[in-house]
Amino acid sequence: MNAQRAVWRIDKAGDITDLRLLNDDLADLASDMVRVQVQAVGLNFADIFALTGLYSATPKGAFIPGLEFSGIVIDNRDAQSQLNVGDRVMGCIRFGAYATVVDVAASQLTRLPDDWSFAQGAAFLVQTFTAWYALRELGNVKAGQLALIHSAAGGVGLQALQLCKAFGVNVIGSVGDATKQQWLRQQGWREVIIRDAQFADNLQHAIGERELRVVLDGVGGKTQQQSFEALAPCGRLIVFGAAEFTPGKRRPNWMKIAWRYFRRPRYEVLNMISANKSVMAFNLIWLWQKRELFDQMNRELAVLHLPPPHIGHRDDFTQAAEAIEKLRSGTSFGKIVLMLNEH
Repeated sequence: MNAQRAVWRIDKAGDITDLRLLNDDLADLASDMVRVQVQAVGLNFADIFALTGLYSATPKGAFIPGLEFSGIVIDNRDAQSQLNVGDRVMGCIRFGAYATVVDVAASQLTRLPDDWSFAQGAAFLVQTFTAWYALRELGNVKAGQLALIHSAAGGVGLQALQLCKAFGVNVIGSVGDATKQQWLRQQGWREVIIRDAQFADNLQHAIGERELRVVLDGVGGKTQQQSFEALAPCGRLIVFGAAEFTPGKRRPNWMKIAWRYFRRPRYEVLNMISANKSVMAFNLIWLWQKRELFDQMNRELAVLHLPPPHIGHRDDFTQAAEAIEKLRSGTSFGKIVLMLNEH
């Protein structure tokens, strides 16, 4: 009888409630791959967009969601890899992380720091890579500059705050409500504003006499436009997501999405030339095969010595549906992680 693993699979993107926990036969490990016994899985908004078919990189037909995980190496067929059976690792994958066992290229794995938990490992790579690429590669932030980080209490937002601190960049955070504002201030982040009807005025007040040079946005909509307008000359708006299009509990509300799509911000290139501002956007999943970028980030992070990521919520692997809804609702703080053996 073939060895098996448990996986969360959906037959076709469209309805989140179609996600099912199933048993899956394990194929023989390919000669250039590493097999990992998963201990924790990190949740991302991309999971929700993939499950509902709103993500451009969503696989056709049946697929296993999930972009990041941590665990223990149980087999290694890559002769060039320095990983050994028993090594604690964290990794990113182009879908397939919602599983108890994952086969992955060694280039997409890195060793878990000795003093980090598996939950912290599963919460680190995707959100940190997103924040690092946006701020360092596209934003080109420098010490003393001012950046605005939207959704600052979320996984990417918290890592962006930590990176800005490490880079010596001044930062204003934005959140959706007063509870998250208070929580961030308790964590030591003083400049936090709420994305409400007074956002534009509050942002200008927070900026004061300074120049806003970078905006990191995964929300979209009116506040994105207002943030772009607040940028100083040479400023850059970096977009990595569009949470305003977050679907309902089961599937997308196409009328609501269409309305927001036609009301989305539009940026005219000739106007940007006159204003001397830029808009940049990216989808991280297309960058994971860029080994040189992955290695560059790991080298820089090793020097920065970032603290482990904040885990806001731990849910059992069997409770994926409930955890996804928690993330979708926008009420969570920090990273949501599915746990298999560690609590």
